[in-house]
Amino acid sequence: MENIFSVKNKVIIITGGAGDIGFKLLKDLHNSNAIVYGLDINIDIKQKKLFKNNLFQCDLTKNIQVEKIFKNIFLKHKKIDVLINAVGVSSSHITSTSIDPETAQKWQNTFDVNLNSAYYSCMSAIKYMKKNKHGSIINITSINAELGFPSNPSYIASKGALKMLSKSLAKDYGKYGIRVNNLGPGYIITKMTKKSYNDKKSNLLRKKHTLLNRWGTPDDLVGPIIFLASESSKYVTGHDLYVDGGWLANGLIE
Repeated sequence: MENIFSVKNKVIIITGGAGDIGFKLLKDLHNSNAIVYGLDINIDIKQKKLFKNNLFQCDLTKNIQVEKIFKNIFLKHKKIDVLINAVGVSSSHITSTSIDPETAQKWQNTFDVNLNSAYYSCMSAIKYMKKNKHGSIINITSINAELGFPSNPSYIASKGALKMLSKSLAKDYGKYGIRVNNLGPGYIITKMTKKSYNDKKSNLLRKKHTLLNRWGTPDDLVGPIIFLASESSKYVTGHDLYVDGGWLANGLIE
């Protein structure tokens, strides 16, 4: 039983590996003796120095770039065990009956990053997971995949679509031993949520929506990720695991 949550020697690829959540997962999974690789379009010098040849600069919206990196990782290790899609952007905007070019571009970019890039990475991983008839894909969605929030339709729509993409892939590739699940964070303290977190009124309102009366941190996602990446979840697929402090279960806000 002591090894049921082991990720030792598992080859794990994390898209958005230089982001607040992705990089936290990269470090902690590495410390758990996994073989980890991160892919991101923006990587700072300190991050690159820490992980050297295991952190790749890549435009995840370009399928050719994604496929090349996955192929090289598979050729080196002869396997890809886990894919974690942690890449994501949020461009808050309010739609109107007249969509200006900037709004249209924000919509398209959000879908390119949050949905299309995840699809490209999933299909690249599945190609190699099928060879070994084993694999776990974890797509990081959001409570926004379940609930409507104001002024950000592209983010909410893209996360809802990602949720259903996971279920579709779980259906199609379960026969190859490939599991696909969603991990849906609530409000986590990151650069993306910094504005709301630093605003006293917004901060308090979001805390009140949870049953634990606090914001989450990237650290809160590590345990659930290890569960879904390890053999402890070997009979779990097509599932939505929400790490939201009880937000979705909450009713009347007092």
